[in-house]
Amino acid sequence: MLLSGQKIKKIILTASGGPFFGKKREELARITPADALAHPTWSMGNRITIDSATLMNKGFEVIEAVMLFGVAPEQVDVAVHRESIIHSMVEYTDNAVIAQMGAPDMRLCVQYALTYPERYDSPVAELDLVKLSRLTFAEPDGEAFPLLPLAYRAVKRGGVVPAVMNGADEAAVAMFLDGRISFTDISDIVSAVTENAPEVECPTLEDIEAADREARRMAAEMAAGRAGV
Repeated sequence: MLLSGQKIKKIILTASGGPFFGKKREELARITPADALAHPTWSMGNRITIDSATLMNKGFEVIEAVMLFGVAPEQVDVAVHRESIIHSMVEYTDNAVIAQMGAPDMRLCVQYALTYPERYDSPVAELDLVKLSRLTFAEPDGEAFPLLPLAYRAVKRGGVVPAVMNGADEAAVAMFLDGRISFTDISDIVSAVTENAPEVECPTLEDIEAADREARRMAAEMAAGRAGV
């Protein structure tokens, strides 16, 4: 979709919004692991499903877009698209927008990743535009789901900060699934650990691995403090 030689103005990523779209933070505090694992659209593994519920997964996609396509964080937008039919869009300098559409079936994504740049027949259902009726879009709620704006800050800081955020998130999600912390504790812990990440210019692999280990240790320490143990 990123046509060679074309000047890109903006990349627009879409998010389903997860199972808790429209809920406020006080409501999210009562969410259980079973609630969070019931994704309305996609069938995914446990961690990715929880990351979808917190919008952390979309934060990771923002970072990926910045790194893979060499655009500034300000050139990557996120729109909540409940129907999960449009998966991403590219806006060019003339304001023309090209959208990538398809049935919400992860098999299509996996197949194309394996066969790129070739495309082959797949078991995924054809998209019937007549039956779609409408496509809706909304702004993400950064107050209820603070991990998405956190990802923008992390990629702007660079260095080991995105790795710290990932390590803290993986640890926090595991603790939530184990019943050790609440749903909103995930974003609280990940935010606190990430905001305290060290500034490391041109980090080595060893720097990144060390930052990841420390992020997981800090997340566990914070969780223990919240549990009063």
